Amino acid sequence: MTSEPRVSCVFICHDGGGKILLARRSAGARDEPGAWDTGAGALEFGETFEAAVGREVAEEYGAAPLEINLLGVRNVVRVEPLSHWVAVVFSVLLDPAAVKIGEPDKFDELGWFGRDALPSPLHSQLEPTLAML
Repeated sequence: MTSEPRVSCVFICHDGGGKILLARRSAGARDEPGAWDTGAGALEFGETFEAAVGREVAEEYGAAPLEINLLGVRNVVRVEPLSHWVAVVFSVLLDPAAVKIGEPDKFDELGWFGRDALPSPLHSQLEPTLAML
């Protein structure tokens, strides 16, 4: 990764009834394999934030967002692996029945969890992201 900051659209998918969707990162994930995390993807040139979220949700979970809401922005600088992301964070309402693993090279399990019953281990960036919800 270059030292230049990049923009990531992070999405906390939920069912509208208190459960959030998390994905367990597979051995092929870019970082922290085995950790549970929300979805995210890099903003492509000329793309709106909402279009990026819709594209990434469809790619990762095979589902179309029913509602997309901006939660805020986080500055994420990591040493290992070296990266700097401007994370634009959204909440996304999904129909749980429509969700499936769309990128098995990145995720090997999906689950719906209450905020008080999260799986382990959690991705290092998950707690500050969920704090925005």
